[in-house]
Amino acid sequence: MRIDAHHHLWDLGGRDQPWMDGPWADPIRRSYALPDLAPHLAEHDVAGTVVVQSSSSYEETAELLAVAAEDGPVRGVVGWADLTDPALADILAALPAGLVGIRHQVQDEPDPDWLTRPEVLRGLGVLADAGLVYDLLVTPRELPAAHAAARALPELAFVLDHAAKPAVAKGDWQPWADRVAALAGLPNVSCKLSGLVTEADWAAWRPQQILPYARHVLDAFGPERVLFGSDWPVCTLAADYEDVVALADSATGRLSEAERAAVFGGTAVRVYGVGAERV
Repeated sequence: MRIDAHHHLWDLGGRDQPWMDGPWADPIRRSYALPDLAPHLAEHDVAGTVVVQSSSSYEETAELLAVAAEDGPVRGVVGWADLTDPALADILAALPAGLVGIRHQVQDEPDPDWLTRPEVLRGLGVLADAGLVYDLLVTPRELPAAHAAARALPELAFVLDHAAKPAVAKGDWQPWADRVAALAGLPNVSCKLSGLVTEADWAAWRPQQILPYARHVLDAFGPERVLFGSDWPVCTLAADYEDVVALADSATGRLSEAERAAVFGGTAVRVYGVGAERV
């Protein structure tokens, strides 16, 4: 059984998604709910999922937590919270069960060192005290600050989303590869095998263009710190859910069965504290 550790749900009737800022997003400019995802999960024996925020909104986080409370595949929510809010601890304590982590769109911050600001580090410390994970949504530009933050807070589990978005379409390798390897040197950081298809040429990507990036992640972090995530429905800009699974299968094809089991579920269970089966 597998866990999809990264997908999204959104209702455009309830709120806009500001990151959909151009015609490029038109193919996914509609609402997505669990019934849209369910057939893909069933086809690939995905027994549980982690749904991840897509807007900087407490309202969206509450809605995702309500979905997680239902009898369905969602086992945990990576929501959003203002890390700089002095009342962060109280805000988190007031949220219902199901929250496993917090994420902020650091990639959109003008300051590449945003993660190392004192007020942000204080907020990350609050997450550690609350037993939550912090998902890093960064690009290669912000990786040095991500490394500094993770090193400063060894008690906090960090998860790097989308392998820090290497510029696959341009074939760029450095400084991404060295910065990812440096981050992998910190034992409190894991990495999602997700989001790489949308960093490639959406219309013309081939597995051989993406696999070196995926395998670098596996080599750097080791399978025990890598989590499969589909990034559905964003992935559909470039690939079907089935294509993303096939790509992950290819990337992990050289691993043992135990190592593949870690990537496709075991790491998510350990890092996020979620399980394929409800208890």
